[in-house]
Amino acid sequence: MTEQHQAERHHIRAAMDRVLAGQAIASNGSLTNVALAAEAGVHRMALMKRHADLKNEFYERVRSEAQQIPEPEKRLRKTVAELKRTIANQKVEIEELRQLVTNLALASAVLAQEQGASTEPGPADNVIPFRPTPD
Repeated sequence: MTEQHQAERHHIRAAMDRVLAGQAIASNGSLTNVALAAEAGVHRMALMKRHADLKNEFYERVRSEAQQIPEPEKRLRKTVAELKRTIANQKVEIEELRQLVTNLALASAVLAQEQGASTEPGPADNVIPFRPTPD
């Protein structure tokens, strides 16, 4: 590892301690990787790419030391709950539509049967035979 890489890791660990202690200096102190990167003075993508292990360590410490759920996890849980509600609503709607299709098919069959029973086909007066029938 290079000296710069080691220095970044040291800054990130120190920032982790400050943020978890509630003594943030350079950030808003929220328990997110954006605030951690700002507090450490490193670019957010450096934290995400080069120091992903420290980002994961930070979130584990947030869970254990601060007894809180990290912000990204809260957002994901909220999204999952919304999607589950959407799926449940769609299942209800699909069931209602299936029932409607069944009812419409039955109504169509009843109407077709009633039409067939009331109008018996008779000889058509506008039909001309193609070939005369032999008598």
